[in-house]
Amino acid sequence: MRITRIRRQELRLQLDPAVHAAWDPNPRREFAATIVRVETDAGVAGIGSGDTMVGFGEFEHLFIGQDPLAIARHARTLEGIAFHAGRYWPLETALWDLYGRVCGLPLAMLLGGARDSVPAYASWCEHRCGEQRVEDAHALLQAGFRAVKIRLGRGHLEESLAVVAAVRDAVGERLDLIVDLNQWWRMPGDTEASLDPAAAERLIERLRDHDVLWAEEPLAGADHAGMRRLANRTGMRIAGGEMARTFEELLLALEHDALEVFQPDVVLALGISATRTLADLALRRNRWFTPHTWTNGIGLMANLQVCAGVGGGPYIEFPYDPPAWTASKRDFMLAAPIEVGQDGLLRVPDGPGLGVELDEERVAAQLVADTEARG
Repeated sequence: MRITRIRRQELRLQLDPAVHAAWDPNPRREFAATIVRVETDAGVAGIGSGDTMVGFGEFEHLFIGQDPLAIARHARTLEGIAFHAGRYWPLETALWDLYGRVCGLPLAMLLGGARDSVPAYASWCEHRCGEQRVEDAHALLQAGFRAVKIRLGRGHLEESLAVVAAVRDAVGERLDLIVDLNQWWRMPGDTEASLDPAAAERLIERLRDHDVLWAEEPLAGADHAGMRRLANRTGMRIAGGEMARTFEELLLALEHDALEVFQPDVVLALGISATRTLADLALRRNRWFTPHTWTNGIGLMANLQVCAGVGGGPYIEFPYDPPAWTASKRDFMLAAPIEVGQDGLLRVPDGPGLGVELDEERVAAQLVADTEARG
């Protein structure tokens, strides 16, 4: 079996009203998604999505004509490309999806089969007032969620802390609360000063009063000593790594005891193969592995398959902040949006590979560019 074609389809979904993501200084008026399709001479194909794949055309020849099941070779090739150019991990996701389809098994089973579902936490994206967030939290409980992530804005920390306090007072212990400071990496154009370690420590001390499960990315990613000190001095679990560029970056974080919760996103950061290894190392040291999933339904499912395969948890991220961000918007290219069950579990589909299928009519309707390489 050989790879005969790699096709990249760029989609754009218009967002009205715009989504005001807490980590982005610019309102989001459209949602971009790039679908990667790997086709073979055996008629089996796989799909992936996540990062933009901009500039990948220069490297397509490294994969065309190759055995699609030689994933270790392809992952090493992608690591080399990432050093010189972009992070093209959606291609590896498509190869793993193809592999699962060939085997007739869900990807989670091929990666270890530790569990068939993972509890989901609702990951909010916008800053809203405490009164509104209390209403939103009650809606999450009705929908079956067991936890929620609240964004803390650097420019309005007092208001953010008030939201955390209001939600905790309203829901008691029925929801685990997670907070995210989004300081490991920055969006283009975000030039605000970061919190220094002392300010982060004061903030986390106050969060501890509200029984926060973990504090995500409170400092810049390279500050291993600072994050270790925060955990030691406050007793708070520190999380991070969603956009780490290399396996070695998170291996150092593990060796330096900088994180209690590891969050690499397989379609943005390390890829499936390397994340599987990193997750196993972290779990063997009694750390948590609960990946970031903020792309679309294909990326979400890729991360769920890895998390379930290795036995990660205690939660997996589920991007959800209605009405601004819903499963139907996030998964507009899929035949059916991915949903959390009333019991709060996100289940691994029974289908092979990723277990998701495209809605070809929706793909065609939102298509803005279609490029391919053939053997």
